[in-house]
Formats: sequence, structure tokens, C-alpha cells
Amino acid sequence: MLSFLFRRLGVMILTMLCLTIIVFYMVNLEPNLRRMALSELDVRSSDEHIESWLTRNGYHQNFLVRYGQWLGVLRKQPSVDAVTGEPTPRFSYCGEPAKPYYGGILQGDLGCSSMFKTTVATKILPGLAATGKLMFWVLVIVVPTSLLIGILAGMRDGTRMDRTLSVVSIVTAATPEYVSGVIFTIIFASGLGWLNGSAASATAQGLTFHNFALPVMTMAIGDIGYIARMTRASMVEVMTQQYIRTARLKGLSFFRVVTRHALRNALIVPFTVIMLQFPWLLTGVVVVETMFRYQGFGFLLNQAASNNDIDLLLGCSLISVVVVLITQLISDIGYAYLNPRIRVQ
Repeated sequence: MLSFLFRRLGVMILTMLCLTIIVFYMVNLEPNLRRMALSELDVRSSDEHIESWLTRNGYHQNFLVRYGQWLGVLRKQPSVDAVTGEPTPRFSYCGEPAKPYYGGILQGDLGCSSMFKTTVATKILPGLAATGKLMFWVLVIVVPTSLLIGILAGMRDGTRMDRTLSVVSIVTAATPEYVSGVIFTIIFASGLGWLNGSAASATAQGLTFHNFALPVMTMAIGDIGYIARMTRASMVEVMTQQYIRTARLKGLSFFRVVTRHALRNALIVPFTVIMLQFPWLLTGVVVVETMFRYQGFGFLLNQAASNNDIDLLLGCSLISVVVVLITQLISDIGYAYLNPRIRVQ
């Protein structure tokens, strides 16, 4: 098991490096750099002025040098004042020193947000905390509900209950977040007036049922349908196995056969699917938080992309990659514990 864990950690590090190189290259394309320069300068600045600012601040250095500085393995160089020629901080509002220094991911420095005029960590940490609360309650609703629906449908394969639950699961899984969010808003906020609180006030005034329910419902509804379908398929497959028939022939009750023999094996696939939903949840968070103006990680990522905030966008991308890779590692370890054949191999 330890050798498997070390191999997976090695693959995670290699994957993280490859993904961050791709993201770093795409974010630092010349048009993006010019737009960022315009945000720091006057919008009527000439091309020569823009090029001079980018050169002074090191944005025209070799790509691998800049990537090494972002990682923290190479020293960052300060900017140079155009008039005096003296070294100055690149972004004075982030407290960067006016001398060469090591400051990157390995040192815990995610950079400086040109949009919010503060460090990236100062903006990301509160956003992650707000999104963590949102995703926690989404999972609290999704996991037991979807498993219950899938198990009930799989236990009664082909019955009216199975067909009804399957239709509901397919419809919910096929509905995008922006559609279900609009429908829930029309029904519960505009129509019934039950959930008329603003989700944007959740981070400022504290989480309440009225300002938190709609984002949670919107994210949960699609996930419930998808996991329920996977659980049903796994349950149907397990219920047709020979050891289930043998247990029934021994006189065990249907409930005992399901709970003691079928359920554990049927949960192997749903467990993997649930862990694989974290990348989907990160994508859904961007849509839902932007729709309801919930001040979390997804809303921050959208703001960074819309305003060409390069360091903030890189920080959000790095966090997303780390979360996805860690959940995949947990999924692999959990799958190995649930399935003895994987442990033997």
C-alpha cells in the first residue's frame, strides 16, 4: 500500500507541474499582459509605454525563468524606476521588497492581485472558506439522498418505483445549474416568497436558510440524479450475483441480504463517483456563485478571469488543481480498501 501511495504522490506532483505550466503559459499570453499593464497604467497609454512597463517589471523575461520565479525556485527581480533607475517594488500595495528575493508557491506567496490591490492569499482564503461551507452542505444533502434513491431503485429493478425514481434521476442529472437555478428562483423566491434572501449577503451577514438554500439546492439537484443513477446500476449488478442468490436460498430475509451482503459491494462504484464529483463541483461553484453573487471561490475565479487579474487567476487555478488531485488520491485509496482485489494486486 505504501508503494502505491508513493507512486500516486509522484504522479500527482508530475501532473501538477504539467498543468501549472500549461495554465501559466495560457494566462501570460501577450494580450493578457497588455491588458494587465493597462489596468496599472492609463487606458490611453501608448504601445511604447506599455512595452516599457512590461519590460521593467520582468514580464518579457524568458518563460521558464518567470515560471521558476512563480514557483519560488528562482529569485524575483524588482522593478526599475523609469526616471531614477532605482529598484522599486513591482506592486507597492503588496509589500514586495525593492530587492531580489525568493517569493513564490514554495514560499507560500501566491502573488499580488492587481484588481483588489492586495495579496492573492488575502482574497483566496476567505473565498475558500465560504465555498467550503457551501460544498459541505451540498454533500450533506447529495450523498445520503442519492444513495437512498439509487439503492431503492436497484433493489426493485423493473418495478414502478424503479421507473419513477429513474425518470426523476435522469431529469435532474440532465438539468444544468443555470437552468435549475433560474427555476428555483422563480418558484421559491419570486413565486412563493420563501427564499427571498440575497446570497450575496451570506458572507457579509452570516449564513441563513433564506440566503443559502438556493445555491445549495441548485448545486445538489444535478449531482443527486447522477450519483443515484450510478448507485442504481451498481445495485442492480450486485443483486444478480451468485452469492446473493445463494444467500436467498439459505432463507435469509430480503432486507438482511441487501444490508449485509449486497450493500457494501454496491457502494464501491458510488464512492468512486462521489469523489470524482469534486471537479464537477468546482465547475458548478463558478456558475452558481456567479448566478447568486455568493462571495466564494467560484465567484472570485470568475472575477479574476473577467478582469485579467493574472496572479489571482494563477492562484485560483493552482488551488483547483490541488483539490482535484487530492480527491483523486483519496478516491484511489478508498477504492483499494473497499475492494480486496485491488489491495491484492
